[in-house]
Amino acid sequence: MQSYKVLQGIAIPYSALISVVFGLLVFSFPIGAYLFFNSDIGKNIDYQYPISEIDFIKKLDLGGASSIEIGDLFIAVWLFFLVLFVIAIFGPNRNFVRVLSPIMAGTPDRQDGNYLVHTIKWFTIIIILSQAIDVIQQQFGVVITPPPIENDLMQLLMVSLAPIVEEIGFRVILVGIPIFLLYSHRASVRYFFRSLWNPSSVLPAANPKKAIIVIAMSAILFGMAHVMSDQGWTSGKIAQAAMSGMIIGWVYYRYGFVSAILIHWATNYVIFSYGYLVSSVNDVGIMDAFSHSLLQTIEVLFVVTGALSLAMIWLNSRKTLHVQG
Repeated sequence: MQSYKVLQGIAIPYSALISVVFGLLVFSFPIGAYLFFNSDIGKNIDYQYPISEIDFIKKLDLGGASSIEIGDLFIAVWLFFLVLFVIAIFGPNRNFVRVLSPIMAGTPDRQDGNYLVHTIKWFTIIIILSQAIDVIQQQFGVVITPPPIENDLMQLLMVSLAPIVEEIGFRVILVGIPIFLLYSHRASVRYFFRSLWNPSSVLPAANPKKAIIVIAMSAILFGMAHVMSDQGWTSGKIAQAAMSGMIIGWVYYRYGFVSAILIHWATNYVIFSYGYLVSSVNDVGIMDAFSHSLLQTIEVLFVVTGALSLAMIWLNSRKTLHVQG
């Protein structure tokens, strides 16, 4: 009974915070487009820069890429996430508003069924856990140092593109396919791709331990990849990225590809779009921009929402166990 009263007490501010975060996600779309096509954050390059000059494209040796500009690639990525965002608002079972209403009422059994609610909840949890990992590691002298930024416009493009590449690689291929092989009892192409879209709804498992092991292994590889690849992160990033990989992997298995990739998009594109907005307006470097009061306020908003998300999960689980008991 006490848990139910606490649940009702935090439900209204929690739903309000989710609504505010939703607004920040929405506004990040025009902000990112404006920065890419109408600002000078790229300094010596702009959106007409050919993608054939990008390092990883050069390695692929794509002859026809010389006629494609980075602006074309950004538009394609931007539209891809816009489509997924709209899908997330209305699905898979109930729209965003219909799921938000019972959250406000503190009803534990009516908080499922919308991709975007899961996205916001777990995205903000990743933010608060990332902060906690950073603080703990600093106590032992381990500092997370980001890779050097050669060009801000290229950085914005890369953080926008990375969720697509990494989610296909680390979640769809390293989590989705192994889970299909472990739990599937049907040989069907349509069934295979449906399971990759939303594994748990297509491959219900009475015992998900094997799936959790697969997710954990992928998360470890995800953490190591940030240090071993050309990205240039220091070793302190391993724990933080592995934690993110574990959560996104679980969200992918439990709720599907849309929520998983939008979480990754939010941690990359959304945060950097506001960062580069402050950087552009105040004519400061991106790292200095993250110390600006606007971004610190947004960070506090994410942290508080993440803390309430964790509290809601715990209180809902206690109430559900009480009802079952």
